[in-house]
Amino acid sequence: MSQIFEYLFGQYAEYTTLAVSLEITAVIFGIASVFFAWLNKVWVYPTGIISTAIFVYLLLKWSLLGDMMINIYYFIMSIYGWYIWTRKVDETHVTPISRTNAMEKMIQVLIFIGTLIFVYVIYITFDKWNNWTAYIDTLTTAIFFVGMWLMARRKIENWIFWIVGDIISVPLYFYKGFTFSSLQYVIFTIMAIFGYLAWKKTLDKKLVTV
Repeated sequence: MSQIFEYLFGQYAEYTTLAVSLEITAVIFGIASVFFAWLNKVWVYPTGIISTAIFVYLLLKWSLLGDMMINIYYFIMSIYGWYIWTRKVDETHVTPISRTNAMEKMIQVLIFIGTLIFVYVIYITFDKWNNWTAYIDTLTTAIFFVGMWLMARRKIENWIFWIVGDIISVPLYFYKGFTFSSLQYVIFTIMAIFGYLAWKKTLDKKLVTV
């Protein structure tokens, strides 16, 4: 048992107590954020802002530029999403769950391609394109950028991007030595599946009543 524990968490022996405490705190708020997204509650954003702010600080210290950029983007999009989710489309209703239209599909493709190019340029500029993980970082960054934009727009397709990105991130973060974050993505994957099903049920119910 001790060998398993050492394998999973041995890397934390080199981290400060503050860094470990902050990572755990960010993970807790991150899970809370996905839980509120699952329930379609606006609290997804204040909890997400706390989580991403902590991760930006930690990832900057750990020189993980791709992951840090993801969280900076999350922080900005959380503010945008908070506004969209609370904006009233009429006197009594806020922005509802919906599917993407043709224009939004085009925008998400542009966001994906633009992110790939942007992250590649950043990695080359800071001489970080020196490990196979840089390729995966670039891919997951693009996936998550699209997912966050779709969530801010309250589009059900956001969950598909989260599920794919979360599955990729589980082994990636474990390889990088962030076991707590890796476990977080396992939980995220499960919650994203249930989130998609819950949003689909709400959307289907709305379509039936129209």
